Amino acid sequence: MMEEENKNISEEGKDIYEHRRIVVDPNQGSMRLDKFLQDKLWQISRNKIQNAIKSGLVLVDEKQVKPNHLIRPKEVITVSFDRPPREDGPVEPEDIPLDIRYEDDDLMVILKPSGMVVHPGVGVQSGTLVNALAFYLKNTDLPVMEGNLADRPGLVHRIDKDTTGLMVIAKTEFAMTHLAKQFFDHSIERKYVALIWSEPEEEEGTIEGNIGRHPSLRTNMTVFPDGDEGKHAITHFKVLERMYYVTFVECQLETGRTHQIRVHMKHLGHPLFNDAKYGGNRIRKGTVYTKYKQFVENTFKLFPRQALHAKSLGFIHPRTKEKLFFEADLPEDFQILMDRWRSYLSSRKEPK
Repeated sequence: MMEEENKNISEEGKDIYEHRRIVVDPNQGSMRLDKFLQDKLWQISRNKIQNAIKSGLVLVDEKQVKPNHLIRPKEVITVSFDRPPREDGPVEPEDIPLDIRYEDDDLMVILKPSGMVVHPGVGVQSGTLVNALAFYLKNTDLPVMEGNLADRPGLVHRIDKDTTGLMVIAKTEFAMTHLAKQFFDHSIERKYVALIWSEPEEEEGTIEGNIGRHPSLRTNMTVFPDGDEGKHAITHFKVLERMYYVTFVECQLETGRTHQIRVHMKHLGHPLFNDAKYGGNRIRKGTVYTKYKQFVENTFKLFPRQALHAKSLGFIHPRTKEKLFFEADLPEDFQILMDRWRSYLSSRKEPK
């Protein structure tokens, strides 16, 4: 499992650097160091990465190497980049309502709404779930998972900004350690529901394919079916309701990669409804009649996000060892979306 650590070090008379430590995944295949770092540090240009390697700002197992060095599993890569000064400190508490489904001394289970970013990042410093947690828990010193930045306290996993659903938050180091291990062991039970374009031929199936950063669209992920790049990813799906143009499915994650369901469904040829990043924001099946096109375009406006909801979450309580299981109904906008498609399907007159 790749671990990363970021920190800023400032000393009088010296530059300010951002330091990052990366432990290469045990299952990582052979890859050039500069290409590997471009995938992990996608906000930074390959040219800057290569210059940093040549300048000795990138070390592998504490040794200077060349950009074409082939990385090996479990190698430790340390990276230093000169960065402009930035403010360090705790996350600013903000009085943002939280939908708490469970809470005890060790953990919380919350329902994240659409539009809420989970933690601060580039261009987003407020209005996040972490800001809300800082206000709600006040002086509680939330733990930070190894490999996470300091502005991600309590987080064991994440949900995309426009995806709704259940998340577990660790309130203690003890809970963080035990929950992180369950995620690492893939023993956490997570089921999502999604509305996808078109209809899969089978009633249920498994999508298996490595997921990694897209080589040209650097904010997107993609599937590498040959397994030469990316990280191993498995998604199980089951059809819940067929509506000819679209299909309501349940997805169970065996692994937890960035955008996993969205990327795997696109790879299968069934992108999520109105998923702009992965091609679901245009008509993928249906007639060319004006009435239908208007219906879909209006539906896009009424539901301006990807149709994905983290429906259930199950795990073993770190302290009591009790099996906890939580479910969350579809949010109102998703339910309206479903009813709208059902209504259109029942009223349509044009042949298939």
